[in-house]
Amino acid sequence: MKQYVGLDISMEETSICVLDQTGGLTFEGCVPTNPEAIAKLLRRHAGNAERIVFETGSLSNWLWHQLRALGFPVICLDARHANAALSMRINKNDAKGLAEMARMGWYREAP
Repeated sequence: MKQYVGLDISMEETSICVLDQTGGLTFEGCVPTNPEAIAKLLRRHAGNAERIVFETGSLSNWLWHQLRALGFPVICLDARHANAALSMRINKNDAKGLAEMARMGWYREAP
């Protein structure tokens, strides 16, 4: 079954949400913000990831290259577009909102 992942990245910690193709929550958690820790969690909880998305930011270029080199299907989203989409949600959980955007295909990839 396909999985869709949202990463809410901050300097210290990254929140991760994994949804299945029907939108069901399969995993939610946090890891330190480093590619190895993120990759380890993704291998354990999102082995069938179709898309892994996160917003543009100070760490996004570094993480995109590191995770891409490890073979993950990462997509960096335009932060303004993602923020506009996430601001419409009643319950603001950025990792879950990003995972839902990935699942629905409702995003704009950063150039």
